Amino acid sequence: MQFGIMSVGDITRDPTTGYTPSEAERITNVVRIAKHAEEVGLDVYATGEHHNPPFFSSSPTTLLAAIGAQTESIILTTSTTLITTNDPVRLAEEYATLQHLVKGRMDLMLGRGNTGPVYPWFGQDIRQGLPLALDNYNLLHRLWREDVVDWEGSFRTPLQGFTSTPRPLDDVPPFVWHGSIRTPEIAEQAAYYGNGFFANHIFWPKEHTQRMVQFYRQRFEHYGHGTAKQAIVGLGGHIFVGKSTQEAKETFRPYFNEAPVYGHGPTLEEFSEMTPMAVGSVQEVIDKVMGFREYVGDYQRQLFLGDHSGLPVDMVLKQLDIIGGEVVPVLRKEFASLRDPEAPDAPTHPSLVKAKYGDAEPRQPRPNANRGDNVTGSSPYQDTPADVVATMPAL
Repeated sequence: MQFGIMSVGDITRDPTTGYTPSEAERITNVVRIAKHAEEVGLDVYATGEHHNPPFFSSSPTTLLAAIGAQTESIILTTSTTLITTNDPVRLAEEYATLQHLVKGRMDLMLGRGNTGPVYPWFGQDIRQGLPLALDNYNLLHRLWREDVVDWEGSFRTPLQGFTSTPRPLDDVPPFVWHGSIRTPEIAEQAAYYGNGFFANHIFWPKEHTQRMVQFYRQRFEHYGHGTAKQAIVGLGGHIFVGKSTQEAKETFRPYFNEAPVYGHGPTLEEFSEMTPMAVGSVQEVIDKVMGFREYVGDYQRQLFLGDHSGLPVDMVLKQLDIIGGEVVPVLRKEFASLRDPEAPDAPTHPSLVKAKYGDAEPRQPRPNANRGDNVTGSSPYQDTPADVVATMPAL
């Protein structure tokens, strides 16, 4: 099971000091946080995508590439990549490039996002959000698996003989999670393709998450990808750990009260009671996280929101020390002891390569004129017999 930290990329005023970091500070500190997550033994770092203040995270691939250059083992991913307002061709190119740069230690989570104005900013209609998500991923899925793609959809110009470059590393596409807070159709999409389903698991009661995951598992089995137990599930969550319950709540309360997504509503205690949020001692947090398994079953990835609400960077790094040193080691051991033998591990690039090639050498795609011509939109040899093409020099 993978454990990691995720960020939405907000720039929020520290309510205890009144200080708001600059964009430059925040971006620099996010790289520090990701590096420290690796140092304390976490498996995954995830960054969000937003295109409006108070967020800086408009270019996930750039940020993750910078982190990748300064780390060695941590898996880099998103939380989320906007499948609705990004061109699938650009997504295919950018994330395949990132995959090469970090030697496969990446995947991505796709979602619709929760910021309404972003749709017209990128020339889209929010009323078409769900059809966009379905149509755009259908194209992205094919671009990573077919060397030459002919495609026509509802929201962008058709493609004829198109080859997305670079091709995925080892000719194995990055693993995709489909993330959602409330939309069954996204769980259905994840199940249809045999991809992972990531439940946000921060705002809603556990009963909602339970229904969404159960539905995904049923549909995963329906589409023939394996049994319901073999479906790939990830959960979000928000924890804050202190030496005692009182210390944790006293420290975190001012940040909770002013948080852009939590504040000015239920109290910290009420929110913690209604949702999976865990604020307390090490043991209290461990107990609550262990409870997630009771209603979603064995799952593969757990990400904690770690740097939200204006928490100063030193406090975030200290939280990582506690999470990596005292919380996650116990969770690993406890989850492993309860794990059903049928439950799979989280997919990684090496495991996907192994599944595709066995012990054979992976294919490494190379430029080839027969794979299409992105200038004219067609193959220069499309009407030439294959045996003749084989004798021609590459263009």
